[in-house]
Amino acid sequence: MSQMELIKKLRASTGAGMMDVKKALEEAGWDEEKALQILRERGAVKAAKKADREAREGIIGSYIHHNQRVGVMVELNCETDFVARNEEFQKLAKDIAMHIAMAAPRYVSKDEVPAEEVEKERQIYIQAALNEGKPEQIAAKIAEGRLKKFYEENVLLEQPFVKDDKITVGELVQQAIAKIGENIVVKRFCRFEIGG
Repeated sequence: MSQMELIKKLRASTGAGMMDVKKALEEAGWDEEKALQILRERGAVKAAKKADREAREGIIGSYIHHNQRVGVMVELNCETDFVARNEEFQKLAKDIAMHIAMAAPRYVSKDEVPAEEVEKERQIYIQAALNEGKPEQIAAKIAEGRLKKFYEENVLLEQPFVKDDKITVGELVQQAIAKIGENIVVKRFCRFEIGG
């Protein structure tokens, strides 16, 4: 693949500007994977700068599974009505709704998990490790590792994205923020399952 083709490919997949892509590729010695990582990190930095801007516009995205036994509605917010009508933003809402249908998270973010629930889980994990004969300091470390797994199973933004498990849903949103140029927030969701 020529350098120009590589630049075009990365621009299409990341939404980054031509100069940003070229610079990342040069830094990475024209290694596509390394350049993608550099662009993701820079996108996350840009996204973090936008995170404190208010997101009051948006849409309700929805997904009904093909068996019609699982349905999801998700409120995805952005800063302007213009972005809310953007095809890419609407696709993001649909993708997140589909992910929720498949992965069944209980919370949007870690902040939503009640502190008592986190502490209860931590104590269970510590006790389990102690029962396995682990020393107390090691048990505490094991508990932190298991808590991370707990978040990955129950918190939407921490879950590996069902369409690409190399990134979390949170990273998917960060990439969209970097690409679209506005703060994007998953506000809330509701998942319905027949007999669930």
